[in-house]
Amino acid sequence: MSESREKPAGMGRDGTEPAAKPSGDFIRTIVGEDLRTGKNGARVATRFPPEPNGYLHIGHAKSICLNFGIARDFPGGTCNLRFDDTNPAKEEVEYVESIEEDVRWLGFSWEDRLYYASDYFGKLHDYAVELIRKGKAYVCDLSADEIRQHRGTLTEPGKDSPYRNRGVEENLELFARMRGGEFDEGSRVLRAKIDMASPNICMRDPAMYRIKKAPHHRTGDAWCIYPMYDFAHCISDMIEGITHSICTLEFANNRELYDWFLDNLDVPCHPQQIEFARLNLNYTVLSKRKLLELVQEGHVSGWDDPRMPTLRGMRRRGYTPEAIRTFCERIGVARTDSVVDIGMLEHAIREDLNLHAPRAMAVLRPLRVVIENYPEGQVEEFDVPINPEDPAAGTRKVPFSRELYIEQDDFREVPPPKYYRLSPGKEVRLRSAYFLTCNRVLKDGEGRPVELRCSYDPASRGGASPDGRKVKATIHWVSAAHAVDAEVRLYDKLFATPNPGEGSGDYRQNLNDGSLERLSDCKVEPGLANALPGSRHQFERLGYFCVDTVDSQPGKLVFNRTVTLRDTWAKIEAGERKQG
Repeated sequence: MSESREKPAGMGRDGTEPAAKPSGDFIRTIVGEDLRTGKNGARVATRFPPEPNGYLHIGHAKSICLNFGIARDFPGGTCNLRFDDTNPAKEEVEYVESIEEDVRWLGFSWEDRLYYASDYFGKLHDYAVELIRKGKAYVCDLSADEIRQHRGTLTEPGKDSPYRNRGVEENLELFARMRGGEFDEGSRVLRAKIDMASPNICMRDPAMYRIKKAPHHRTGDAWCIYPMYDFAHCISDMIEGITHSICTLEFANNRELYDWFLDNLDVPCHPQQIEFARLNLNYTVLSKRKLLELVQEGHVSGWDDPRMPTLRGMRRRGYTPEAIRTFCERIGVARTDSVVDIGMLEHAIREDLNLHAPRAMAVLRPLRVVIENYPEGQVEEFDVPINPEDPAAGTRKVPFSRELYIEQDDFREVPPPKYYRLSPGKEVRLRSAYFLTCNRVLKDGEGRPVELRCSYDPASRGGASPDGRKVKATIHWVSAAHAVDAEVRLYDKLFATPNPGEGSGDYRQNLNDGSLERLSDCKVEPGLANALPGSRHQFERLGYFCVDTVDSQPGKLVFNRTVTLRDTWAKIEAGERKQG
């Protein structure tokens, strides 16, 4: 499939902004009511704020679709792309570039609204000084371990730092010296002065600034103190005029802190934080830390390994942005956590590729067939639909000759019960070609079939039955003289258990040993000889496959299996409808 089909998701079909959609989830209900009442000057401004410390995954796609989707669905809405780049030790330009690429690939545009938290380092510093002057922040000399010990528990209040009551002038001086690089990393932090007895642990004098003597990917060595995420995030939202700061449920306890910072500073606006349930997908881990471990420890080939749930890995595997957007729309936006069946994601890509992926015949585990009564040297061409779901796509020409390849699984010398494919004396239909009967089996020294000697019925051209006799099986094939060699990688779930990250055990113990099978002697029809990297195809009877964008090259085709043809989720849905 051509990449040109992929189109931006943020505009209507006529290129204009669509009118507000009917409320489809609780967040859109809130936004719609705010617009109705004129809150925020009847503006809608959201943002997608990734930290550039890794590659985006399918969970981020849900947030991207939500934030950019809300901006699209309401008149005049905008969505910024902002990098929350406040930790130079873990951030890289590579991640920034990959995130921009992934958001564009998914079909969204931030236009001229690209921002960085590092753009605001000067303003963030000034706001921190304001809190110090108001007696609402102080420099603390406790170590990280000591701060944890003083914090208390869910049932016990914390203890005040011995440095909590330093005077304003002393705190200003110490903070200036932190800024000047006089102190070692970990020796001091700037903390908000809130309430060490608060039932919300987030409010027990959280850190606002820490010392990090590491170069920043944008500001270089200009700073040696960096703001903590909770402080930088709400200020950045405020500076950009964000109206609805949408985040996942793990930040629900941080909302009180988000509001506290803005309430205690002289700011022109106060964004509203709203939390929604993050995406949890079975047979998958979506923790950045765990994904990084999989890469660093060599369990996968990289962030773009087609088994990874990263958008880059999914793209290399053959997923389309349309399918991912459809998936995100179907799972919806909820207030409570739940686990989504990966079958829903696979169902979305099958639906899309079924409509748009051109068909081809490929034999993954070839078994040679010689049609003894077919004229030697003769070659026919059959017109076969490019995509039966799209008649306008036309037909392709597939060559047929005396020697063919079929799948090893399509032949059994001793067929089990209800096996209707090829076996000695049995007749099958070669897709779009002829009826074929197996007469003899040639074997190697170990007794394995290596070649079938067969005959065909010339009157059955095109697969038609000349005398009304019925054939129960149709199998695919590739002409041996015209076949193109290819490597095919059969990808499956990366983990063997539905919830690999649960429990006290190591999630890596649940890795699926069969998540990748490489087949090196595959044969594909000649029309695929010049298939472009990234193009997607349905291999008839086998599944959907994508030309690998990294390893495939002219003369060396490599296909990745995107998903099998079997759609268990569709069957589940059908069963639910029937029960309903």
